[in-house]
Amino acid sequence: KVVGSWQAGTPEEALAYFERKYEGLVVEIGLLEKRVRTTDLSAKDATAAIEHIRHQVDEHHVVGDLAALSARLDKLVETVESRREERRAQKAKQADEARAAKEKLVTEAEELAQSEQWRSAGERLRALVDTWKGLPRLDRKSDDELWHRFSHARSAFSKRRKAHFASLDAQREEARKAKERLVAEAESLSNSTDWGATAARYRELMTDWKAAGRAQREHEDDLWNRFRGAQDVFFAARGEVFAERDAEQGENLKLKEELAAEAEKLVPVTDLKAARAAFRSLNERWEG
Repeated sequence: KVVGSWQAGTPEEALAYFERKYEGLVVEIGLLEKRVRTTDLSAKDATAAIEHIRHQVDEHHVVGDLAALSARLDKLVETVESRREERRAQKAKQADEARAAKEKLVTEAEELAQSEQWRSAGERLRALVDTWKGLPRLDRKSDDELWHRFSHARSAFSKRRKAHFASLDAQREEARKAKERLVAEAESLSNSTDWGATAARYRELMTDWKAAGRAQREHEDDLWNRFRGAQDVFFAARGEVFAERDAEQGENLKLKEELAAEAEKLVPVTDLKAARAAFRSLNERWEG
């Protein structure tokens, strides 16, 4: 076969030139084989490089075993196609794994959407978002459908949590108003001296306080301190009065015990007139 023309020297020099061109193709194929084997060269780029070399082989502008070069190129095509299939299968596997992972996230998010563990569920949903961001995208239709479910679950939870705390705030505001009224009445009773009725009313106010529920944190302690303080004023005053009364009654008891002892000494009566006078004196002191 004619491989080309040579006019610059001897036939031997011409042959050596075309043999060197052949060796150049051998080296080029060897380098391409190494790139395919050891790097992540894409199938598209590898195929283009093979076709470029094959075109040079088919032109026969070299001297050497062209059939061997074609065979190596054919083998390289098989290798590239095999790598292409492996990558396609790997990509499909990764897509399946990503789909399964996202479906799992969606399922968990939809379960959390019904939770009333507001803090822990909210933290878990935020963690799920971070996990979602780390997963590869699927085809647009599948990814959008799963994201819509995921996002809807998060929104549903947020709406329920917002409604819950709004209701809780309303309840606490009602509790605050109720306790304000209880505190006002408790403070108005703190200086009462109607000990029995007022003490009974304070017990009723305490029952009402417990039934009112908790007010906002910033109000609860202050309201309680005022409520308890009013009761303390009343019961401290009552305690002082009762203590004085008990002390007075103790003195009276002691005096009457002494009078009783004196009366016992008048028996038996030996002087009726004197006994009458003594009893009259004892009776006046007893009544006094």
